[in-house]
This record gives sequence, structure tokens and C-alpha cells, in this order.
Amino acid sequence: MTVTVRTMTAADWPDVERIYREGIATGNATFEASPPSWEEFDREKVAEPRLVAVEDGAVVGWAAAGRVSSRCVYEGVLEHSVYVAEAARGHGVGRVLLDAFLRAAEAAEVWTVQSGVFPENEPSLALHRELGFRTVGTRERVGKMGYGPYAGEWRDVVMIERRSALVGVE
Repeated sequence: MTVTVRTMTAADWPDVERIYREGIATGNATFEASPPSWEEFDREKVAEPRLVAVEDGAVVGWAAAGRVSSRCVYEGVLEHSVYVAEAARGHGVGRVLLDAFLRAAEAAEVWTVQSGVFPENEPSLALHRELGFRTVGTRERVGKMGYGPYAGEWRDVVMIERRSALVGVE
């Protein structure tokens, strides 16, 4: 099977939302208890890059990002998310998707991609390290989970970032 990556469209939302829900169910993807509506997602995420991974005609993953600030000095800094369908995890989909996302981000003049990852999400942290992310710190007990297997627990979040070697280097 071959994984291809393309730009996400509104028509992909049912699959993106399903994959988002699968990630939420693990308790290790986000503090959010449910995905936003398409309208909220579309409003909060930048148009480029916004990608889906497709395998055998089915959407098996997605990556998108939002701006960290409206201030112009941060215009090249995004906070991203990468989600892979439960059935596709552990098969390299995340690597293909994140690599494509990073290349598309650089093409869009993004110099820093960052994220916050639960320390229990070891596969995500390992993937990000493989693709050049570094840990910049851990926010301890930054939020209390309101759902799922960690409901009621305070959670740490590992802050990671990747600085482009191509964009913003002058």
C-alpha cells in the first residue's frame, strides 16, 4: 500500500473528524473532549498547509496548524496537529504526513513549527524527534483532563519545536 498526501478539502471533513475522534478516545491526543465543527476548524487553522494522507482511496490521517499569535513578528510560527487513523497507526503514515507537512510549511514561509504533546504519547514524540523537532520544555500540570481514561487528572505537556534550516535563516 502506498500513502499519498494532498491538500485537505471541506469534503474530507467527515474522515478528518472521525480520525480526530479516534485520537481523542486515546486520551493522549488533546485536552479537547470532542472535535470542533468544520466551520470552527476552518476558521482556526491556516489554509496552507492543511493536508490529508490517503491510502487505497481512504483518508487515513491529517495534519493542520494554527497561528500562535496575530502579531506580525510571529507570522512564520505555527502550532500543528497530526492525527493518524487507529487502523493505520504504526505503518509509517504519520512520518509521510508530517514530512509532507513540514515541506509544505517551509513552502508557505513558515520558519518554526511547534506543538504540545502529552509525555505518554511516546510514538508522537519519537516521530517528531526523527523529523528534527527538539524538546524545549515541559509544562507541568498545565491542564486537567475532563474526559476519558485520564479524567480528573492534571496533565503535563511536552513543548516541541522545529526550526527550518531554509526559511528565516537570513
